[in-house]
Amino acid sequence: MSEILSQYHLLGLVIGVCTFAIIGIFHPITIKCEYYFGRSCWWWFLVLGMAGIVATLLVEDVFWSSLLGVFSFSSFWTIGEIFEQEKRVARGWFPANPARKKKNG
Repeated sequence: MSEILSQYHLLGLVIGVCTFAIIGIFHPITIKCEYYFGRSCWWWFLVLGMAGIVATLLVEDVFWSSLLGVFSFSSFWTIGEIFEQEKRVARGWFPANPARKKKNG
């Protein structure tokens, strides 16, 4: 894949667009995970990030290895965002899940 993109000088552009998409996808995932599961789901992103790093080291193609690296570190970043999202919900910036409060409270 990277040979074709490199030949036409598109590798950096396509990696940039895919990075933008991956980060954009993680934003609503963070909000939904905190809403439905609270901060206890942070470890899912730790596991995803670690698996992504292992996959990054095993893949030889620069394109896919780069995207796996972006995915991995986006997963790690989401861990902090889960805790920040909890604070945003407490401030009233985002809705709290009433069903989850009944279960826990």
